[in-house]
Amino acid sequence: MVVPSLKLQDLIEEIRGARTQAQEREVIQKECAHIRASFRDGDPMLRHRQLTKLFYVHMLGYPAHFGQMECLKLIASSRFTDKRVGYLGAMLLLDERHEAHLLITNSIKNDLSQGIQPVQGLALCTLSTMGSAEMCRDLATEVEKLLLQPSPYVRKKVVPQLAQILRTLVTTGCSTEHSISGVSDPFLQVQILRLLRILGRNHEESSETMNDLLAQVATNTDTSRNAGNAVLFETVLTIMDIRSAAGLRVLAVNILGRFLHNSDRNIRYVALTSLLRLVQSDHSAVQRHRPTVVECLQETDASLSRRALELSLALVNGSNVRAMMQELQAFLESCPPDLRADCASGILLAAERFAPTKRWHIDTILHVLTTAGTHVRDDAVANLTQLIGGAQELHAYSVRRLYNALAEDISQQPLVQVAAWCIGEYGDLLLEGNFEEIEPLQVDEEEVLALLEKVLQSHMSLPATRGYALTALMKLSTRLRGDNNRIRQVVSIYGSCLDMELQQRAVEYDTLFRKYDHMRAAILEKMPLVEQGGPQVDEEAKESKEGAPAPTESQASQLLDLLDLLDGASGNAQHPPLLDRSPGGALVHLLDLPCAPPSPAPIPDLKVFEREGVQLNLSFIRPPENPALLLIIITATNSSESDVTHFICQAAVPKSLQLQLQAPSGNTVSARGGFPVTQLFRILNPNKAPLRLKLRLTYNHFGQSVQEIFEVNNLPVESWQ
Repeated sequence: MVVPSLKLQDLIEEIRGARTQAQEREVIQKECAHIRASFRDGDPMLRHRQLTKLFYVHMLGYPAHFGQMECLKLIASSRFTDKRVGYLGAMLLLDERHEAHLLITNSIKNDLSQGIQPVQGLALCTLSTMGSAEMCRDLATEVEKLLLQPSPYVRKKVVPQLAQILRTLVTTGCSTEHSISGVSDPFLQVQILRLLRILGRNHEESSETMNDLLAQVATNTDTSRNAGNAVLFETVLTIMDIRSAAGLRVLAVNILGRFLHNSDRNIRYVALTSLLRLVQSDHSAVQRHRPTVVECLQETDASLSRRALELSLALVNGSNVRAMMQELQAFLESCPPDLRADCASGILLAAERFAPTKRWHIDTILHVLTTAGTHVRDDAVANLTQLIGGAQELHAYSVRRLYNALAEDISQQPLVQVAAWCIGEYGDLLLEGNFEEIEPLQVDEEEVLALLEKVLQSHMSLPATRGYALTALMKLSTRLRGDNNRIRQVVSIYGSCLDMELQQRAVEYDTLFRKYDHMRAAILEKMPLVEQGGPQVDEEAKESKEGAPAPTESQASQLLDLLDLLDGASGNAQHPPLLDRSPGGALVHLLDLPCAPPSPAPIPDLKVFEREGVQLNLSFIRPPENPALLLIIITATNSSESDVTHFICQAAVPKSLQLQLQAPSGNTVSARGGFPVTQLFRILNPNKAPLRLKLRLTYNHFGQSVQEIFEVNNLPVESWQ
């Protein structure tokens, strides 16, 4: 016996009345169980009712694959009510790659051959939505016969006739039986707008014909009900896709701005998503709605706040960076945990790109590390240390700010690492107390040492953090004027640490105290400024290398002795050949400090997609200074005779990896091998997990919309190991 289930209207009300996601999932799981039981044991005459509920569940993003075969059964039925629901389900739940496309092809062929126009319309709509090349080839004869018939229900129209029909609907309306909430036949208006969008894409003459009409629809449509909002949104999409006038595009952006004030969350989400698409092409128009977008950050709905965050970050530029960073930093303090990583990464990238001054840049990064240090990218520590090291006039300011932050909280590991590095480098400036721009605070040597020891002893400190603190103590041994016995005791204690890296470092430091104390000050000097790579830097490095004399044999022997601290070999011992002839290379190896590693072997490029002249290639770069980071350069080329427009490449990686998509160079891939489109992916893979990439391509080519989803599982091993 089948357990009674809810009606569609009751199901919608119960789902919308759920206060939490858990309640919503419980309602849907319970109803899906009823639907499965009805498919198995229920009345076949009521199968279409169960499928309509399943369609609603599918629209909410829940699994509905178990209804696919039921759709095929309804399509094969002789009842129009069954066919209508079956074809709708085929368009929603199936695609051209589904195994059942042969059965659907036979059903569509039979329905097109019948003389019932509504059934023929359903079959044609399904074919246009999910038809593969094979299906269209098999059904081309039936479609051609229908085009030759005089029936206007089945035949397609041209642009002026469509424009006249739409203008009539907007100005004079139609019969009341086709009117919904005061909007004349919104379903017909939406379908006409979608067809106009296809016909006007990349067609100047057709687009000019539509401009006045679209402006009329946009200004005369009633937006007090959802039917009017649906028509208005389709109008906006049409304006965005065709070659519309500049004023019309501004009107479309303003309509989306009004949608942001709508009480319906779905409409606000649609507006944010559409504005995000427009921000690259119509940046100034979208900027006018920046205050409203920032207000959407406070939405309680996670999908809305995430979309508002993405749009807010896209709106940051050099003129508004200070104001936008204040808003985004305030959001970072109160945002949900699942948004903190994206928000922190976005703030750091925007600050790096648009920072007005170095001090502002340092303050911004420090605020992010203090607020959400555990959620920042792995390269945040290296970037901040390089930024501080390059701002000599801010060394005293930075070390004081970091010391105060470390004294308040030692739980944020990236913050602790940067603070320990800065104290080790510029601890002498901290003790001088000459800070004109911040409140003076007297700090003595014992307080500084006690704070670093606290970091070493804290159970919250990672092994890497303890390494930073131990190195900082060692460097302070040359910067402090007091006795070094306390530092030597701490170093000797960690010579028996269970962590091998920390133990090795402590043993080397202890040996430096005991055997090479006369060289300790020179070895532990302040780190030189590390310049970012560029042509000028490369030239300077080349000249420096040519002008520097090679070390003598005695110098080389001394350096080898430093590298062989634990062996105690005699001077007559034979040493292996030098790998690095520069004194700095050996000292850097001793202290495990950053140095220029040998250039890694290049990673081969990979072709992952090719269709009708459109080709997608991947190039790989792994920066030697950050092996966990992989840069993938996506290059889309086009050797066909027609431009590829509205090109969008999206990607996903396993949860153990972090992916960041940079903005593409454009959205049009020129024909005949013209200008390509490039895009940068940044992937963090600290655990060196096997790399898999899922790509989604959407674009328009030869007047057709193309969407491809595929996985790339054959990435070079060098890209992740």
